[in-house]
Amino acid sequence: MEVIIVVVILIGIAFWLWRDSVEKKVEIPAEWHDLLEKHVRFYQLLNDEEKKVFQDQMAVFLHEVYIDAVEFELEEIDRVFVAASAIIPVFRFRNWHYTNITGVIIYPDNFNKNLGFGSDSENRWIAGMVGTGKYENQMFLSRKALHHGFKNKTDKRNTGVHEFIHLLDKTDGEMDGVPVNFLGQEYIIPWLNLMHKGMEEINNDKSDIRAYGGTKQAEFFTVASEYFFERPKLLRRKHPELYEMLERCYNPEKNKV
Repeated sequence: MEVIIVVVILIGIAFWLWRDSVEKKVEIPAEWHDLLEKHVRFYQLLNDEEKKVFQDQMAVFLHEVYIDAVEFELEEIDRVFVAASAIIPVFRFRNWHYTNITGVIIYPDNFNKNLGFGSDSENRWIAGMVGTGKYENQMFLSRKALHHGFKNKTDKRNTGVHEFIHLLDKTDGEMDGVPVNFLGQEYIIPWLNLMHKGMEEINNDKSDIRAYGGTKQAEFFTVASEYFFERPKLLRRKHPELYEMLERCYNPEKNKV
């Protein structure tokens, strides 16, 4: 038994050393820095050291998750936007790895629930979707919506970030708007109360949080989080309690204070 335990420990150590070496070897193209500086506001606001960390996190993500396109040829900017969308919500998490996604499929424009996107397809209103069932561990994005999320810096929405936040919500097994793995247990009830209050205000047309956040808990969490990353100063001024709770969620250091 002792021999088995030793072997298991050695295998574990070998795995972590291997993954660490892989992460150090993976790099993103140097010109991506210019694309990030030009298009990604979150990146623009980081200092030089943080920008290097952001790039390293992007590189690891791209090493672990493939990106493919349907009926168009991927460009560098598409990969930059997908990887940036993935890293923005988890930037403050140390050594984060997405364990519930293996691939991102990009469609030229919005699509329907059956992934139909041609002119003969009806109900093409979906801009992004986290797959379930036979599409488990896949994400589907509209290229048009993905790009819009980074071009419009004032509308408090970003489709790519939105879908990756759904993946964070899903890490506890349920996509229910309750980030159990990212808030201390003592904050779950206060979060639920805050969320239900926020949804009620949205549905009574008494909030500047977009209406989609009032449809269900999972969407309130993602929509409010988009607001947090896109317009943090505005959220802090208009919704200080919500800002503080999301700050705790996305900045683990906050919970140590």
